[in-house]
Amino acid sequence: MSTVAEPSIATTRTLARPELLAPAGDRTCLVAAVENGADAVYFGLQGHNARARAVNFAVETLPEVMAWLHQRGVKGYVTLNTLAFSRELEDLETTVRLVAEAGVDAVIVQDVGLARLIRAITPDLEIHASTQMSVTGAEGVQLAKELGCTRVILARELSLREIARIRDESALPVEVFVHGALCVAYSGQCLTSEALGGRSANRGECAQACRLPYEIVCDGVLQDLDDIKYLLSPQDLAAFDLIPQLIELGVASLKIEGRLKTPEYVANITRHYRQAIDTALAGRPVELERRQIQEMELSFSRGFSHGFFDGNNHKVLVRGDYAKKRGIFVGEVKAVVGSKIRLDLAAPVKPGDGLVLDGDESSGVPEQGGRVYEVSRLGNRPVGPEGLASGPAELGFGRRDLDLHQVRPGQRIWKTDDPELTRRLRQSFEGAPKRKVALEIEIRAIVGEPLVLRGQAANGARAEVATDFSLAIAANQPATVDALRDQVDRLGGTIYELTHCIATIEGTPLVPRSVLNKLRRDLVEQLDRASLVPGRTLAEGSVLAQLRPRLADPSPVRPVPSLSALCRTTAQIEAAVRSGITTIYAEYQDIKLYPEAVAAARERGGTEIFLATPRIQKPGEANIFRFLAKQGADGLLVRNAGGLLYASEHEIPFVADFSLNAANELAVDFYKGRGALRVTASYDLSFEQLDDLIRAVPPEWLEVVLHQQIPMFHMEHCVFCAFLSPGTDATNCGRPCDHHDVKLRDRVGMEHPLKADVGCRNTLYNAVPQTAAEYLPRLLDRGVTRFRVEFLDDSPAAVTRTLSLYAEALQGGRDPKNLWRDLKATGKYGVTRGALAIL
Repeated sequence: MSTVAEPSIATTRTLARPELLAPAGDRTCLVAAVENGADAVYFGLQGHNARARAVNFAVETLPEVMAWLHQRGVKGYVTLNTLAFSRELEDLETTVRLVAEAGVDAVIVQDVGLARLIRAITPDLEIHASTQMSVTGAEGVQLAKELGCTRVILARELSLREIARIRDESALPVEVFVHGALCVAYSGQCLTSEALGGRSANRGECAQACRLPYEIVCDGVLQDLDDIKYLLSPQDLAAFDLIPQLIELGVASLKIEGRLKTPEYVANITRHYRQAIDTALAGRPVELERRQIQEMELSFSRGFSHGFFDGNNHKVLVRGDYAKKRGIFVGEVKAVVGSKIRLDLAAPVKPGDGLVLDGDESSGVPEQGGRVYEVSRLGNRPVGPEGLASGPAELGFGRRDLDLHQVRPGQRIWKTDDPELTRRLRQSFEGAPKRKVALEIEIRAIVGEPLVLRGQAANGARAEVATDFSLAIAANQPATVDALRDQVDRLGGTIYELTHCIATIEGTPLVPRSVLNKLRRDLVEQLDRASLVPGRTLAEGSVLAQLRPRLADPSPVRPVPSLSALCRTTAQIEAAVRSGITTIYAEYQDIKLYPEAVAAARERGGTEIFLATPRIQKPGEANIFRFLAKQGADGLLVRNAGGLLYASEHEIPFVADFSLNAANELAVDFYKGRGALRVTASYDLSFEQLDDLIRAVPPEWLEVVLHQQIPMFHMEHCVFCAFLSPGTDATNCGRPCDHHDVKLRDRVGMEHPLKADVGCRNTLYNAVPQTAAEYLPRLLDRGVTRFRVEFLDDSPAAVTRTLSLYAEALQGGRDPKNLWRDLKATGKYGVTRGALAIL
């Protein structure tokens, strides 16, 4: 992994102990996290969370789960971090009430409307803004605070310097991921699973399309990248050695990814980060041994890196030669000798270990794996169960594990499983509690009074017990402080550990051991039963009716429906204006050409033009909004929190775009309240879900995109720089994005256009446009009048023809249901197939 960190960032803050936050996909993972040192765990309910494939937790179990966590002194956060559709809001209101009553410490939320709903239900339940909110600057933190959030989970694409700036400019605590899988796309901005598979990442159903192989087609020519084919699969994040810097920055919570991982993974990663945090707080350097790093790699690793913490280095983030878990590199095949594989060991191997040999599809060499049966030195000299750590060796496998005829010299070998490590990890969370709760006990032993024990645990529980009789004077062996302390310290089998004991003795009381033992057990029982559920104020009755926007009576005069066009070249704008389009959206890679775009729109009077903001805005990039505002356009097409706040505060007309993820009426109402002229419906909606939304808001509030090539991946990672340039970032890449037409070819031969924006962020678009034309009659019946057509690389002639076809369909002169054939587009709305979708 990379070991180069950014220079130390000066701060005057007092170093605070950060929270270690661990994942729990099921109950066993929950226990593994707690026993190995987590301060808090996050987990999902069955439904409404971004890891639908995890086992998750039934809402009915929450009171017991939270009582157990609080008893162990650990916080519990529930993930409600998906978009919420209109017909789900009532169920979500019920769920939030149950979550609050169960004592959950916080909910992690993506949806703007859901955040509003939660805050209306109760002022006491903390809301953490999910990384799915794509918060990349202080403006996003401000928006989260406005919604009632009490913490923000920052996007994983931020560097240490950017985090420092956000901390300096923001009022809310921040949380960052420090370990686990990295998405290549910004969380909350990935539409690939929907576009290619009808599954929504914003609904917890990511298909992991970034882990698939792709090829680069540059200017029509397939590029030879040797064995590099996993162009969008990042290495895993591992920032254990950056813990001191993150603590110095005042990061409130350090988060481990992995709700789909095993309990052993949770135990392994949690205990190593617990050690790193404690070491850093003690003022010692964080230096994990090579063995410890290898142990973490064995639990899960696609290779370790610092992700974006060191800043952008597009040569480091993605290796490109594999996308699966690989563990520890063991060596390369030297030869097959009889029934064994000869190699020079780069890491320890012993009998029982699981190994994998890389395959090569291009040469027909399959990936194979199996368990090591025998480890020998050269010359057929077997070693014992401890195996070998390095040097020349020969490995024998189970008889049916490998086809040795298919093994070739040079194949890389990886250790992916170590049964001995797995056994040790299981021991860390199975059986009796390993992690203890600190307990202070006060003893009062006074002749003539009851024997009293008072206990106060570090988890906040308090209890007092006493005998129902008074202590007599001892004839011999009266109670002593040491004897009493020794007796109450017998807490084996409980979760408590005596850390402090005060004994008050007056007279020479007789304290039988049996009495003190019973009293100690009673104290423990009362501590265990002590209620640790925080008091919560809940609104009486449903709050949805109060939050939902009021619908006016339908106007007898229906507005004339109209088309708008999003164009990416001036030639497209000119063609759209000639076609009679009166609303133009411009999105250019080179924003210096925007004056040209505005001039082209002004060629015909009555045409308005809105300039699109980038989808992401990082610290130091607010000047883009100022630049756009000076171009003489009629307004902005806003795609991020920074643009939303800038347009609102400067009273610039704006349309809220799809990337703001408005999936329900509470979200739409929020953006309208912020000043949006219209709100573009989320691409995660099926037609039936869109129909629900239209019924719930005044239809003139909405704009529906009828035609587009779905923007699938939106990435900080630059494919142009990584694979078509000798450079490492925007300062030295030579900007191949400005000079070449690049597409990524997938496994089925589809070529998806790749574009870079003004911030050098890449967007991969679907190869095939999609249309919602077949739904036009129903949308018009619902009162929708604003429809958008988006163009990518279309020629002016194609723009003219496409707009003409849609105009005819809008005016009733063409059957919308068959329009997709003329357009050579796929016929569907949005990208998620809803349960009732008619596609």
